[in-house]
Amino acid sequence: MPKAYVICDIDVHDPEEYAAYRELSTLAGDKYGATFLIRGGASTVLEGDWSPSRVVVLEFADTAAAQRWWDSPEYSAAREVRQRSAKSNFLLVEGT
Repeated sequence: MPKAYVICDIDVHDPEEYAAYRELSTLAGDKYGATFLIRGGASTVLEGDWSPSRVVVLEFADTAAAQRWWDSPEYSAAREVRQRSAKSNFLLVEGT
């Protein structure tokens, strides 16, 4: 089975509350087998109009594992905090 990746573009507008999200999402990721490959950091647009704020990439064993994480009560609690503190786009991609 191919690995799966969750790619996130997060525009944080409440850094203090977002800090709580980072803690909760880390715990959920650990429980459901996520590996954080990218977690913020500088980015450079090489082509196109995309202007990401904070890029995060998580790796999972497969899409089923990623979906279990997304649907979990642990990540649902984290997601509520994130939605109050940031505007986000999330994408689930199957690897090759």
